[in-house]
Amino acid sequence: MISIAVVDDEKVFSERLSGFIRRYSEERGLETAVTCFEDGLDITDDFRARWDIIFLDIQMKHLNGLDTARRIREADGDVIIIFVTTMAQYAINGYEVDAFDYILKPLEYPKFELRMNKAVREVDKKKAHRYVYLKKYSDVVKVSTDDLLYIEVSGHTLRYVTAEGTFEKRATIGEAEEELSGLQFSRCSLSYLVNLKRVDRISKDTVIIGGHELPISRNRKKEFLEAFSDYLEAGF
Repeated sequence: MISIAVVDDEKVFSERLSGFIRRYSEERGLETAVTCFEDGLDITDDFRARWDIIFLDIQMKHLNGLDTARRIREADGDVIIIFVTTMAQYAINGYEVDAFDYILKPLEYPKFELRMNKAVREVDKKKAHRYVYLKKYSDVVKVSTDDLLYIEVSGHTLRYVTAEGTFEKRATIGEAEEELSGLQFSRCSLSYLVNLKRVDRISKDTVIIGGHELPISRNRKKEFLEAFSDYLEAGF
């Protein structure tokens, strides 16, 4: 699912752009969800990082596109922002808010399609780099999956081990596997789920990762070594 927001005070344009998104999705078999906002104030009110792509009009009555993007960036540094404008020079300042691209009005489908192709490729790359929310003391912390070394099950608690420290979460290791599905994680035993990106060395019946030596169980060895071999062959 790709979550898309369209922010524009021209209803006709919002409907046209939403129609282009539906057409693009149907042609490619993509699952998308589109939400329209009439002004920058509407999307920034109680903003949460839940969008993959935001199409953002620059000239709006109450809160212009650049100021809207600045507020969005305070809460979400990853979302793809594509400015929509009648004049290209208005989009030049987009670098200030790390804008991904811009589209000129009036909108034509072939030009939209080119921008959307780029944006979807970027979304796919970003989704391959995910985050988990973990608790440390009384705080909930956003942790990149790339920073995880391994996950260890201890009773009914999971220990998420990173180079910067350890976090805990009440869950099963099966639930952790499901949450990290599609990423480079593999079980080396019943108790350990390993980030293949962070493996330093595999020696006999152990895997070395971030200075930690973890056992590779007999039952899991073949599957784990095959997963690591596939990871290397994929060119990571």
